Amino acid sequence: MISYFMVGTNNFDEAVKFYDALMSEMGAQKAYTTDKNVGWGWGIGTPMFIVTKPYNQEPATYGNGTMISFDAESPEQVNKLHAKVLEMGGLNEGDPGMRGARMYVAYCRDLDGNKFNFIHYLPPAA
Repeated sequence: MISYFMVGTNNFDEAVKFYDALMSEMGAQKAYTTDKNVGWGWGIGTPMFIVTKPYNQEPATYGNGTMISFDAESPEQVNKLHAKVLEMGGLNEGDPGMRGARMYVAYCRDLDGNKFNFIHYLPPAA
């Protein structure tokens, strides 16, 4: 079971504002706030998403090959979340659309370059 995902930031206040808006759209609530990090969750027993100032005080960098995937309730929600990221200054890494036979996905980067996607799995064909 996964407990949490954490990404670093070099602009804490802007990152918190960015993810506050995005997590709200996804139904997550702020679980805790400190001077170094903020976590959002979807309820007890579910993984949290955390944005943090690096504890080693070195600049935050994004991982090459690292990506976090967020479940979406529908293709429409994928579109809405992708548009929200772009509206807030994030980058498009792949327009919303079908990937394979059952995945509707959009790829983005946040203000610090962290890569993530929104994905909705369509039911298998009968």
